[in-house]
Amino acid sequence: MTQSNVVATPNPSLPDRVVVMAKLPTDDTRWVNTDLPDWQSAIYDIDTKTPFYASTLDPLTNSTLRTLRNKGMEANAYLAYIVQNYNNLPSTIAFIHPHKDGYPLAWHTDNNEHSNVVSLQTLNINFIQSNGYANLRCVHDPGCPHEVMPFRNPPEDHRTIEAAMPEAWRDLFNNTDVPHILATPCCAQFAVSSKQVQKRPLEEYKKYYTWLMDTPLKDETSGRVFEYLWHVLFGQDPV
Repeated sequence: MTQSNVVATPNPSLPDRVVVMAKLPTDDTRWVNTDLPDWQSAIYDIDTKTPFYASTLDPLTNSTLRTLRNKGMEANAYLAYIVQNYNNLPSTIAFIHPHKDGYPLAWHTDNNEHSNVVSLQTLNINFIQSNGYANLRCVHDPGCPHEVMPFRNPPEDHRTIEAAMPEAWRDLFNNTDVPHILATPCCAQFAVSSKQVQKRPLEEYKKYYTWLMDTPLKDETSGRVFEYLWHVLFGQDPV
């Protein structure tokens, strides 16, 4: 199921796992169907022609795979999938980038071939089910041991995510318990169990998606806010 006009809700007769990604018009994602036959797929097209602020597409009210606003980087598709399929999630969900393999494009996929196919074929499903979450990158750098320090003193101007994180945290979680350090291996590719996803109510994910669509932050900042919050959203410690 890779087209933007087909229903994203998993079919019970299909494998009980799904790979979720966003793709630009230039991305070739045919490899997903050919190389991952034991995975369902939910591939979201990103509309790069319509200004993000003018789009009328609203995944919050539609349960089909469709073109998404070009806003928020991969977090857009990840959250849209959860919102659309919250009550019908397969037991294992892998959120990944659209490239298959190769260096430097897939540098952050850290097996010998930089291959997302290898990552998913060797994924320890039992660990995902017992732990609830796993980053698909094992190499800690970049991202650890202290990538995001919201209260860094003195602040460093190029670290826009650190300046944005305290307010984003308050908006997303409705509290001021902002960690002094947030760290996880980069780069927003991970697997999670449906049970872990559903430990948070659907309304929270809708709130996260609305924040991503409404925030005035630049994409590279808002997307990275989620890059360093996914593990927290899914039950892991900030570091």
